[in-house]
Amino acid sequence: MIVLGALLVLLLALLGAPFFALIAAIALYGFHQQGYDLAIVAVEINRLGEMPVLVAIPLFTLAGYLLSESGAPRRLVRLTQALFGWMPGGLAIVALIASALFTALTGASGVTIVALGAVLFPALLHGGYSRAFSLGLVTASGSLGLLFAPSLPLIIYGVVAQQLNTQPPVSVEDLFIAGILPGLFMLLVLSVYAISQAPKMAPEARRFDRAEAWTAVKEARWEIPLPLIVLGGIYSGRIAPSEAAALTAVYVFLVTVVIRRELALSRLPHVVREAMMLVGGILLILGAAFALTNYLIDADVPGQLFAWVQEHVSARWLFLLVLNAFLLVFGMLLEGYPAIVVLTPLVLPIATGYGMDPVHFGILFLANLQIGLFMAPLGMNLFIAAYRFRTPVTEVIRASWPFFLLLLGCVLVITYLPWLSLVLLGR
Repeated sequence: MIVLGALLVLLLALLGAPFFALIAAIALYGFHQQGYDLAIVAVEINRLGEMPVLVAIPLFTLAGYLLSESGAPRRLVRLTQALFGWMPGGLAIVALIASALFTALTGASGVTIVALGAVLFPALLHGGYSRAFSLGLVTASGSLGLLFAPSLPLIIYGVVAQQLNTQPPVSVEDLFIAGILPGLFMLLVLSVYAISQAPKMAPEARRFDRAEAWTAVKEARWEIPLPLIVLGGIYSGRIAPSEAAALTAVYVFLVTVVIRRELALSRLPHVVREAMMLVGGILLILGAAFALTNYLIDADVPGQLFAWVQEHVSARWLFLLVLNAFLLVFGMLLEGYPAIVVLTPLVLPIATGYGMDPVHFGILFLANLQIGLFMAPLGMNLFIAAYRFRTPVTEVIRASWPFFLLLLGCVLVITYLPWLSLVLLGR
């Protein structure tokens, strides 16, 4: 049955079937083979409406689209440049921080490359950085931020993991907290590398310009409270992720449409439509994934996989190494959300069988996904950067290679030092 199902999925993929259709086809075929009423798939999809945390997905997505259509990316870059640009390697650090913040808010690494790349890439070149370094930094930093709240991949992993009833249970709030130190660690490593590659600065350029900093702060006065609303509310435990999403969406709408008037009311329906098309795709995939997860659990597929893996890989350290390689390859082949909804129900039970905390696994999973997005030769962000900067993809790959190796080292540290993800949770 497994071989026939794999052949069916391969045939549908070759015919260009949508990804949610492939997942649903596997679930339907599996339930049919076991003699279940196929209405169970519709029931699983309907369960989406019973999950309050899912409200956060459309609201955060809409807020991210509104921000990308406004002047927020330019103001964010100017603010970070004013605060950190005077430091050695400051401009590169600005690019890293701005990209991480923007990716966390939008949940889309490709959008970060397109929206911020137009500002950051020329600025890095003008600042004396080499073309290869600048191209690699912008490409790699596009995926930074997936570990920071309110990243949509964190929310989606939490939603899928909750269906597996792990011990200890997984909550979105725990994931938001667990991602702080690993995300900062990655930023720190790349910042140190950026400092080592920085061109020499003239003495006058190394002075902190208070006037420019104050001007940048005033210009970004409406964007500065946004992280406080989202992160402060969630990390303090006073508001749930869905409530933070609602506050964020309303706040961003008021700022971009009513106060700053950077987004005309006539264009608002187009932006909402684009955002909700992405949300619709995510929810379709999630609904099909719920059905597939139900089937996999019922058929004990994770248990069989765990028994097979345990038979061939006895040492825990070796399993973690194989796990990283597996997640990297699939993170390169399956972009973002499909990778999460397909791999989580299969791999998470195996990981917990080897004693991994499910929250630690989630951070490890997304850290691999973060660098798989620009892993040669098929990482999606490589092609987005090549298209955005009109550069051959081979040149983008060569430029991104040092950043990939550095972040791969970070992933190994996150893998073998679980306390980096769990210490803030008291585990």
